[in-house]
Amino acid sequence: MNGFTRTMLMSATLCFAALAPAWAEFDVAKLKASIETSVEADYPKLDALYKDIHAHPEVAFQEVKTAAKLAAEMRALGFEVTEKVGKTGLVAIYKNGEGPTILVRTELDALPMEEKTGLPYASHDKTDWNGQETFVDHSCGHDIHMATWVGTAKTLVGLKDRWRGTLMFIAQPAEETVSGAKAMIADGLFTRFKKPDFGFALHDGPFAYGTLSYRVGVGSSNSDSLDLTFHGRGGHGASPQRTIDPVMIAARFIVDVQSVISREKDPIEFGVFSIGAIHAGTAHNIIPDEVVLRGTIRTFKPEVGARMLAGIERTAKAAAAMSGAPAPDIVFTEGAKAVMNDAAVVETAARVLKVAFGDKIATSPPVTASEDFSEFIDAGVPSMFFNIGVYEPERVAAAFNGTGPQLPSNHSPQFAPVPKPTIETGVEAMTLAVLSAFDKYAK
Repeated sequence: MNGFTRTMLMSATLCFAALAPAWAEFDVAKLKASIETSVEADYPKLDALYKDIHAHPEVAFQEVKTAAKLAAEMRALGFEVTEKVGKTGLVAIYKNGEGPTILVRTELDALPMEEKTGLPYASHDKTDWNGQETFVDHSCGHDIHMATWVGTAKTLVGLKDRWRGTLMFIAQPAEETVSGAKAMIADGLFTRFKKPDFGFALHDGPFAYGTLSYRVGVGSSNSDSLDLTFHGRGGHGASPQRTIDPVMIAARFIVDVQSVISREKDPIEFGVFSIGAIHAGTAHNIIPDEVVLRGTIRTFKPEVGARMLAGIERTAKAAAAMSGAPAPDIVFTEGAKAVMNDAAVVETAARVLKVAFGDKIATSPPVTASEDFSEFIDAGVPSMFFNIGVYEPERVAAAFNGTGPQLPSNHSPQFAPVPKPTIETGVEAMTLAVLSAFDKYAK
């Protein structure tokens, strides 16, 4: 998942609310201190797990070793673990009396790209991706999420006298291809197991560690993908008059299609179309028969997305027609829907988190990235999705003020979270959020 920006914190507004009776300010401070002590003691193991996963990443639906590592960790904590849900996903259940069932999700997959951080635990692994060998890198931070997920599970088990109900920890495959959540649901996630009453997930991003951000309502974008093939007539590069050059058609389309964004979409509404892959040709002096483009469309509102897709299709057909080429093959694939954070779940958790983290937590704009945690929400699980920072506060401040370099964001080959404070903050925040839901909705 990418697109996190510094505006998540710099444009933030704080909105403190009165605490529920069960959560006096003293109780929150005392509980947070207890959690901090537990996490500090557990951190060496979490650090080793994080660095092992980081050094050996696996891409979507290939996360066999990663899932096995998490399954072993959860079984050691006393969870009932079911593997291979949705191909490579797993479900870990911990029952602790009568009460609500609360879902906590992590992702398993990494990205097909080369890491360039130079870290001593950097990934050098390769895999097959769409028929080609590629490097693999946890450049979206899912390795941080997994360590946080295990740390939260251990912390909650250690606090089991503080809550009653059921923990449903799920490790989801293929978030980067926004297909893993659908695969788990299709494999009976909410029929083989009890549908949870509430859900939580987090994501890291390029802002200061120790900080959190959240919002009610739309938290991320809708995602659609485009697979586009322009057909031409190949030939010698020295005799273009005997060809129909699909490279020229593709180049014209790539430039012209941005007018759909700048002139057809309401400038007030969010909408982005980006080309992520171009495949054409084999040699310097051969004009190829076809060019394949792959791109992504992101919006907050479905009606904006529909307008953009219509404009993209029209522009692609026009680019081909201008060269007398056959009509292109155009395939749009619906991806993840926008994450919609539930107001009641967010309000309950935010009351506790604001006391625990003070001015380190803030509301934020929605992120422009997409996230298939929305599939669980759309299946009827009221949820909260929030964000944590990964970089030194002074580096973040310098980048924002223009006195330091811009920080690598998610999906950058240079993305390198500072592990200890990031994971510790994630465990503390997620543990408190889950406890708040148990307290609020205990039967």
